[in-house]
Amino acid sequence: MMSNAALDAKYAVLMCARPSDETVDIADVTIVDAGVPGYWRALPVELAAMGRSLEDVRAVVLTHAHTDHIGFAERIRAERGVPIRVHELDELRAKGQVPGPAGLGRFKLVPLLGFLLFGLRNGLLRPLPILEVSTFGDGATLDVPGTPRVIHVPGHTAGSAALHFARRDTICVGDAFVTRNVMTGTTGPQLFPNFNSDNEQAYASLARFEGVDARLVLAGHGEAWDRGLQEAVRLARERGTAPR
Repeated sequence: MMSNAALDAKYAVLMCARPSDETVDIADVTIVDAGVPGYWRALPVELAAMGRSLEDVRAVVLTHAHTDHIGFAERIRAERGVPIRVHELDELRAKGQVPGPAGLGRFKLVPLLGFLLFGLRNGLLRPLPILEVSTFGDGATLDVPGTPRVIHVPGHTAGSAALHFARRDTICVGDAFVTRNVMTGTTGPQLFPNFNSDNEQAYASLARFEGVDARLVLAGHGEAWDRGLQEAVRLARERGTAPR
C-alpha cells in the first residue's frame, strides 16, 4: 500500500487504485507530501520497491505547504507534468509568497542538530516554490487515485489538511499532530508547537477527527501509528503540546 511513513517529513506514497475503481488504472499512484528536495533522488527507488515508477504517479497532494513538505513538488510538476493539490488557505505559502515559521520553539540540542544536518544534506534550505497548484477545500473528495476526503485541521498552518483514504483504512494527518517531535526527540502522538502558527487552534482542530475511523495514521514526522486514529488523538489531546 505504501512505501513507508518517514521519520522526518518523508512523503507517504500510496498505491490507492483498485481493480474496482472504474476511472483509474490499478498502477496509478498518489503521493501525499513531497518531503524535502533531496527525496527526489530516492523517489524512483521507493516506487520501484512497490513495482511502480514515476510514470504511474498521477498526483501530489500536500497536507500543508511548509518547506519540509513541498520538497520535490515543483520538480515533479515541471518535469513530469504531475499536478499539485493543496488547501486553498495554503496556496500562497506553496507558491513561496508567505514566509515560513518564525522560530524553533523549545528544543534539545542533539535532536535539533540532527534535524539541521538532515536539512542541509537534503536541500531543505533551498526549497523551490510551486509555480502552479490546484486548490481544494474542507470536505472535498479529491479526484485522484484513492479518492481521499479532506479534513481541514488548521493550526499548524491555516491550510493544514488531513487526507482520509477510507478504503485503505488510512489517514495522512500531516503535522496536525506528529509521532515524533524532531526538535525535542519525544515520541508518540503529540501536537507540534515548535512550528504551529496557532497552538490553540491546532489543539481545537483535534476535534475535527471525531467520528473518523482509520486504523493506520501517517504523520509528517515520526513512525506510522497502527493503533487507530482515535487513540492517537486521545493521546495528543492528553499531552496538549509536545513534552519539554
